[in-house]
Amino acid sequence: MKKVMILAMMMVASATAFAGDSDGLKAIMKAKTYDDANQLLKQNLASLADNAEKAKAYNKLVDLAMVKYNAESTIQTENQVNKQMGKPEKPVDVKGMYTAFINALDAAAECNKYDQLPNAKGKVDPKFAEKNKERLWNQRFNLVNAGQEAGQAEDHATMLYYWEAFLRSDKNTIFKDCDRSQQEKFIGQIAYLTGFYNWQAKAYAKALDYAELAMTFPGEYKEQAFKLKLEVLKSNLKTRQDSLDYVKNLRQIYDQNPGNDMLLENMYNVLSALGEKAEANKVLDDVLAKDPNNFIALADKGIAAMGEERVEEAIQWLEKASAVKPDNAAVCAYLGICLCVKAQNMDDKKEKDAKKALFLRAVKIFDKAKELDPKKELVNWGYNRFNAYYNYYGPDAPETKQAEDDYKN
Repeated sequence: MKKVMILAMMMVASATAFAGDSDGLKAIMKAKTYDDANQLLKQNLASLADNAEKAKAYNKLVDLAMVKYNAESTIQTENQVNKQMGKPEKPVDVKGMYTAFINALDAAAECNKYDQLPNAKGKVDPKFAEKNKERLWNQRFNLVNAGQEAGQAEDHATMLYYWEAFLRSDKNTIFKDCDRSQQEKFIGQIAYLTGFYNWQAKAYAKALDYAELAMTFPGEYKEQAFKLKLEVLKSNLKTRQDSLDYVKNLRQIYDQNPGNDMLLENMYNVLSALGEKAEANKVLDDVLAKDPNNFIALADKGIAAMGEERVEEAIQWLEKASAVKPDNAAVCAYLGICLCVKAQNMDDKKEKDAKKALFLRAVKIFDKAKELDPKKELVNWGYNRFNAYYNYYGPDAPETKQAEDDYKN
């Protein structure tokens, strides 16, 4: 009796040790096309025996996707040779080729997810990572060029499809040890452009993600990505509360980037547009308490006072701003306007000399604005400068006539 029990136990152990693939996996492995295998995998994923079977099933998807990619890629290579030899070229399913490659990338990511988990014996024994890394890493850079070609053809949807796949695949752990030195030269640009075109397509969540990704890479696109992030954050403001929440987000970002004038200007402008004058002014005061020479805060204080006809106060703020950045044409022009307004409000008889002196200061300030911005591209100083000349030199003076010509031309 004991011998029979031992024999039965041995038979059970042997059956377990030599158990074959599950029926679901067998069906997937027999599939001839990616689409068939993918459909079978979706139907049978939950019933596959273990993580090892799931990894094997997803690797089958990689194999089948690469069959399509390699076939079309081979034709491309043959066409290059045929073109040089004057022979006719064969048709290439370019979009199908890159779609297949993207399918391979995504399947490889899923394959690796299960390949790194314990198998039925509780051991981690990855089998596919190295092979998939070798056949996918160098080829994935073709997605960048393919996206660029689609963009040049104004097919932005396809461009984003390729570039998003490229950026998404960079997170695939099978590529964690790959050399990225060449990639770093352009990945910030690709991330920024992907964010930018998603923003244009009103895909704001994606746009924000890619803008933040681009900000992690050094180079010229880091600042542009930061500007894009601010644009994305305010792109979907529909209610007053949305705008207040936007300012709240800006405050948090500003706390992490103190001294960022772009953030300060955005906060101030949004609060001002909402009619939150006290809160907008507090934003500037808080900045000036820490940095008395902050140009944006000084200039905005001056312009706000100017708009509310508090001329004396406006002059004080604008003079301080001009001292910080004497090469800012707009501040020069605003200061000149305030000096003229102050002079025009003075008594012609009792304050004649002081009035004349103010107009002379205004003339010099406007001359500085003209020197800094001769084509009036930043600020239209023309009429106000003519007005200062008119009041200082008189209507018939040659200086006034020249100022009038400068204003009209």
